[in-house]
Amino acid sequence: MAEATRKTLPVPFAGAAAEVRIVVEDWPADALLEEMEITDAYDLTGLYEGVPLTERSADWPEPPSTVTLFRRPILDEWAARGDVTLDALVSHVVVHEFAHHFGWSDDEIARIDQWWD
Repeated sequence: MAEATRKTLPVPFAGAAAEVRIVVEDWPADALLEEMEITDAYDLTGLYEGVPLTERSADWPEPPSTVTLFRRPILDEWAARGDVTLDALVSHVVVHEFAHHFGWSDDEIARIDQWWD
C-alpha cells in the first residue's frame, strides 16, 4: 500500500520521493518513544527520518531518508475509526511522512490536512 501511494505522487514530487526508503515495523521502539516524549505507542503511526530537501546542501550528499510505518498503531487506528479504508489510512500516513521529506513541518501539514480533527 505504501509503495502504491508513492507511485501516485505528482510528477514534481515523484523523483525526490523515489530516493526514500519505506520500512514497516510492528511497533516503534521504546527508545524512540522516549526520545519523542510519546507515552503511548499507538500514537505513532509513521516517522520520517532524514534531512528534509529544504535543508540539504548541494555541497554535502545526504544518506537516503527513511519513512517508517508502524503496523500495529495503524491497524488499531483503522479499527477504532471505522470510517476509512485501511488503504486510505496507510496512504494518508505515507503522504504525511513524505511531506516531512519535502520540508513541511507538522504545523504546516496540519493547516491544510485536517485528517485527525
